[in-house]
Amino acid sequence: MAELKEFRLPDVGEGLTEADIVAWHVKPGDQVEVNQIIVEIETAKAVVELPSPWDGTVARLLAEEGQTVDVGNPIIEVDVSAAGPATAGAAGSAERPVVAAPAPAGSDQPERQPVLVGYGVKAASTTRRPRKATVTAAAAEPGAPAARALAKPPVRRLAKDLGINLAGLAGTGPEGTITREDVHRAAGQAMTRPASEIRPNGAPAASPATLARPAGEERIPIRGVRKHMAAAMVSSAFTAPHVTEFLQVDMTETMHAVRRVRGLPEYDGVRVSPLLFVARALLIAVRRHPLVNSSWDDGAQEIVVKHQVNLGIAVATDRGLLVPNLKNAGELSLPELARSLRALTETARAGQATPADLAGGTITITNIGVFAVDGGTPILTPGEAANLAFGQVRDAPWVVDGQLEVRQVTTLSLSFDHRIIDGALGSAVLADVGSMLADPVRMLAWS
Repeated sequence: MAELKEFRLPDVGEGLTEADIVAWHVKPGDQVEVNQIIVEIETAKAVVELPSPWDGTVARLLAEEGQTVDVGNPIIEVDVSAAGPATAGAAGSAERPVVAAPAPAGSDQPERQPVLVGYGVKAASTTRRPRKATVTAAAAEPGAPAARALAKPPVRRLAKDLGINLAGLAGTGPEGTITREDVHRAAGQAMTRPASEIRPNGAPAASPATLARPAGEERIPIRGVRKHMAAAMVSSAFTAPHVTEFLQVDMTETMHAVRRVRGLPEYDGVRVSPLLFVARALLIAVRRHPLVNSSWDDGAQEIVVKHQVNLGIAVATDRGLLVPNLKNAGELSLPELARSLRALTETARAGQATPADLAGGTITITNIGVFAVDGGTPILTPGEAANLAFGQVRDAPWVVDGQLEVRQVTTLSLSFDHRIIDGALGSAVLADVGSMLADPVRMLAWS
């Protein structure tokens, strides 16, 4: 006799209320084991892989790819009865702690579902604003196609937003992976072909509203990281009084240092860039001026000075702006900092940053120079007191010892929370960073 268990969407980061289904790794009829990855979800912070808490057979998928699901709602149904090869080979595993623990005696709270990742399902229901009705039918039934198109989560999201069925595309990427260009090409062809021609596997045809959109218009649903980013930026802009100061810096000596460091054996296989020296200079400035590495606790009416520097690096990704951070960055050597910066940005761009990578930042660097931009006014990352923008390094006329020369110059922009940092402190921090970049020897003298 079948014993069906529903796996409910857990809270994989404290306080999250919903997540989007990015991609299923299983289909009805598949055998699953404990810890086997069954689905990728996108939260307001990151793309997260969820493992199965049970051995068994997938009975039904209860949410579609691209659907937004509230925390606590069931997303998959698994038959955990003893029949089936997956459970037959798991001798002794029947006693694994996969059954929900009972609520405390005398408690009126509902049982909390144990999961292998995140915080489980909240005991109390979450109050949230009403949302538009979403499709609640199962995403697939027994007999659905087994083949699954090869595509990364951001590409799947793009295809979902544009109404393109990935199963009908031939990928041009490595090993047949479907790329963004493949999806855009299919979207362009869809304007001149009936919708049925691009949905060969029986997926729903494009809605009349979609087909009626003007050819020069595209609508992108605001979900996941982009929605969280927008809310956080609005909150930051209108709760913390921002001040931005600018400083032009002669980076010529730092650029020489970058080239010399690249040739050292300690940096083999590491891409050394000027950002490494900007990060080191900021970390030293924080050590000299600890108040810049702090936050404002409005409830307690206190300034919280952080003794550990978790250095955030703003990274532009297909899913929106992410700010992962290096934990305890001030304790890293220069080679360790270089490797950590590279790993951090590559992980974020690949869509693999975890909620832990994105939480707990204390101060941020925004590298706008990679976009050939000179300067800007960065918005503070919520909960932080300062954000340093690093502009492009370019040739410019500069006066050196009374003579006009062509030097390599950049613009630094420091935005700070004026409740915590006054003009004197903000100027001191910016001046210190600029001095170290103009003369990298100061990094040694002030370390």
